[in-house]
Amino acid sequence: MAGLRNLFGNLRRSRTESEDFLLDAENTPHYVAVIMDGNGRWAQRRHMPAIAGHREGAKALKRTIKAARQAGIRELTVYAFSTENWQRPEQEVDDLMKMFGELIDREVPELAEKDVRVRFIGRRQDLSEKLLGKMEWAEKLSAANSTMSLYIAFNYGGRSEIIDAARAAAGNGLAAGEDVDFSKYLYAPEMHDPELLIRTSGEQRVSNFLLWQCAYCELYFSEKLWPDFGEQDLLEALAEFGRRQRRFGAR
Repeated sequence: MAGLRNLFGNLRRSRTESEDFLLDAENTPHYVAVIMDGNGRWAQRRHMPAIAGHREGAKALKRTIKAARQAGIRELTVYAFSTENWQRPEQEVDDLMKMFGELIDREVPELAEKDVRVRFIGRRQDLSEKLLGKMEWAEKLSAANSTMSLYIAFNYGGRSEIIDAARAAAGNGLAAGEDVDFSKYLYAPEMHDPELLIRTSGEQRVSNFLLWQCAYCELYFSEKLWPDFGEQDLLEALAEFGRRQRRFGAR
């Protein structure tokens, strides 16, 4: 009987509206990244402007953060705006920048109250002073929080991050070929490498996201468009991770 108690003590039950998932606490990832793809297609299928899809995507992110906290995820890194997204129509980009500022004002105080630390990664030189001020305010407000860290990749590109890190290392006097912990020059040196990368909308590529950090992460692709992604979808991804064997090159 004691053996059964020990076995089931390692399991954590997560309830959704339609199904229960048993997550193995020892095999549930603590560090998860998400490519939130499909906002534009969600809006297009409903004959709505692109920004409507992005606003629904923001609601999906709020659901996902809540579910991630409940599942015991320690770090959640989300791809909000890439360096390539500047190529989108000017009106869509302008709407996204405005919406992003509004979301910081509205959502960050609530996240801070729930002990979530907010951190932004990406190039900041192309962003407006107003938006930069909001981002810095959000980081300061939540800096002492520790239950979960939310990393928001904004104006982010994996190749750009590696280039910027190499420049920072060279500027620190490091010669080519010198043994160095390269990760300490990345945008968020304290961030752990994701164990699981989730991408929505059925696309199966990493799209220049966390190229250095995701060298050994597990990949999970969902057919759901991001605005339709919910708690059950996250739990399914976590359960799938728990069924995989991670060898890191070993047999």
